[in-house]
Amino acid sequence: MKHLVALLVLCAVNIAPSLAQAKSDTLYQELGAQQGISDLMTTFVLEIAEDERVIHHFENVDIDRFHRMLSLHLCELTGGPCTYTGADMVEVHRGMAITRAEFNAVVEDLIAAMEAEGVPTATQNKLLARLAELHGEIVAR
Repeated sequence: MKHLVALLVLCAVNIAPSLAQAKSDTLYQELGAQQGISDLMTTFVLEIAEDERVIHHFENVDIDRFHRMLSLHLCELTGGPCTYTGADMVEVHRGMAITRAEFNAVVEDLIAAMEAEGVPTATQNKLLARLAELHGEIVAR
């Protein structure tokens, strides 16, 4: 009996990481993995470019780098295999004095991009919930 329990524990320990990985990358997969995230971020950047409420924050931004870093950050945040190598959100937004209204405008732009890319509402809500946690790191920094 002791050997059976030991075997079950060993199996559980070996299976647990793969179950955790499967659960942690679900949102990443729902967004279409790296290509889906990249496509979404392309549409998102285009939404921002047309948004007079926030475009002034992006006037001197290297858009290709912004897209690349945003895609990496989102990939990592959603459980994908990427490693975000950029600055943390506090550092990225320091001195920008982003208002709550501007933050909300960018969220609206992201929702519009997700709608345009056909991201299901449940998946949108999961992503927005993860991104909402960054609010305090972005607004009024």
